[in-house]
Amino acid sequence: QVQLVESGGGLVQPGGSLRLSCAASGRTFSSEAMGWLRQAPGKEREFVAGISFTGSSTSYADSVKGRFTISRDNAKNTVDLQMNSLKPEDTAVYYCAAARGYRIMVATTPVAYWGKGIQVSVSA
Repeated sequence: QVQLVESGGGLVQPGGSLRLSCAASGRTFSSEAMGWLRQAPGKEREFVAGISFTGSSTSYADSVKGRFTISRDNAKNTVDLQMNSLKPEDTAVYYCAAARGYRIMVATTPVAYWGKGIQVSVSA
């Protein structure tokens, strides 16, 4: 069992930066592929970024590639999402997610555990 708690969301101006963090509990964190997904109002939840259980491989949605960076610290049981050059269309609730039995989380990976989500708003 893995429990996930997000932090670091808020309101930022276009072009600004935010860093989301996800704290995970559970003995199996270092063997779980992790990722971030988001859901904007009126839209379906979508994949944002994923990382392998070792942290050596990452995957990104085209819409955030070059602007967002996912990382993890298995010693601290955390996975972070650094978001730069934020745009109004990045406004959404962001969810930390964990997958079981997969080397890395990508857009099609089934999610086994979800955080409760955190709001990110990009507006002038």
